[in-house]
Amino acid sequence: MVTVDYYVALSAILFTIGALGVLSRRNPLIIFMSIELMLNAANLAFVAFASVYESFNGQIFVFFVIAVAAAEVAVGLALIVEIFKSKKNINIDDMNSLKG
Repeated sequence: MVTVDYYVALSAILFTIGALGVLSRRNPLIIFMSIELMLNAANLAFVAFASVYESFNGQIFVFFVIAVAAAEVAVGLALIVEIFKSKKNINIDDMNSLKG
């Protein structure tokens, strides 16, 4: 039987990897993947604690987090595509202003 401690440890490791990816990378696609990794780490913690407390509240939170993450990715990728079409570059350092 796997205890909740292992799930929380795995969640913390995944969240740390995602945070390091956001802080260290300059590519917006990798930053979005790192944010998704952080959200999935939080989802894992929600489900682990929901199983301990035998409640469906964790699964409900996970549903809403996944919905918000899907909307965030859709808007973020649309912005990246538009910036790439106009500037031919998607480097974070070159996007310091949104002027046309």
